Amino acid sequence: MTEILVSEVGPRDGLQSIDRVMSLEAKKAWIAAEAAAGVKEIEVGSFVPPSLLPQMADTAELVAFARTIPGLNVVALVPNAKGAARAVEAGVHAMSIPFSMSETHSLRNVRKDHPAMLAEIAEVAQIANAGGVHFAVGLSTAFGCTIEGAVSEEQVVRLAAAAAEAGAQEFSLSDTTGYADPAQVKRLIGKVRGAVGDKLTTLHLHNTRGLGLANALAGLEEGITTLDASLGGLGGCPYAPGASGNLVTEDLVLMLNSMGLKTGIDLAKLLEVRQILAEALPGEPLYGFTPDAGPMLDYNERIAPKESEA
Repeated sequence: MTEILVSEVGPRDGLQSIDRVMSLEAKKAWIAAEAAAGVKEIEVGSFVPPSLLPQMADTAELVAFARTIPGLNVVALVPNAKGAARAVEAGVHAMSIPFSMSETHSLRNVRKDHPAMLAEIAEVAQIANAGGVHFAVGLSTAFGCTIEGAVSEEQVVRLAAAAAEAGAQEFSLSDTTGYADPAQVKRLIGKVRGAVGDKLTTLHLHNTRGLGLANALAGLEEGITTLDASLGGLGGCPYAPGASGNLVTEDLVLMLNSMGLKTGIDLAKLLEVRQILAEALPGEPLYGFTPDAGPMLDYNERIAPKESEA
């Protein structure tokens, strides 16, 4: 049975996109509850200056807490080498840096052009290697940009190859702006794999135009083994206008489990975690079809084999 890793990015990508700051205790409760539901990897925050994103000011404390949960892979986003050093010091298992394929978005998001970002990636790779931390690069705006429009696939391939040479251990293709379609997903996975091989493992998808699950399925058909998602569909990118709506974790897990793929996630327990968000962020919109409709009547029969038998 194929094993798919669902990486929860809500505590970072979700919370950075809303104005309110969730309390540290609520964040801890969220992370602990998702881990108890079987989620094996959580991006708990990002090491950016609190003056820019006060929502992420407690990331080091969250890393320390999450490290106490057995079997949980604790991940954080870093914007630069300074953030990487803080992440290693905090004790993350893995960290990722966003590398925008749109240079305009890169300048707006991290204030660096492509050559400067490649230099930064090389420096972060050295910090990660010295600290024994896994280092991934997220190829942001890989499918299009709300500022520039279309992004050349050849440019994505060229920059991915350069990032691999700079020391990236793993890659994700990120649909930061919700521009991707299934045919494009398949095509770009093939092209980037031609440059970096099996280092490309992950898709980070947004559901801005309702194509999130279709794009996820296209990725699975091309051998993608990790899918990022956010509980309740929280999230977007504060520096990409109109880029709302991460892939909804609950809907993704329903689809994967129903298909007989192994996630290790108990959907019923996962659905209960939404209550933590609803109480901590009253009035904040939470998305997803599964929470409203519930699983199919024959859902348990569709999961083959049952997790208890796997």
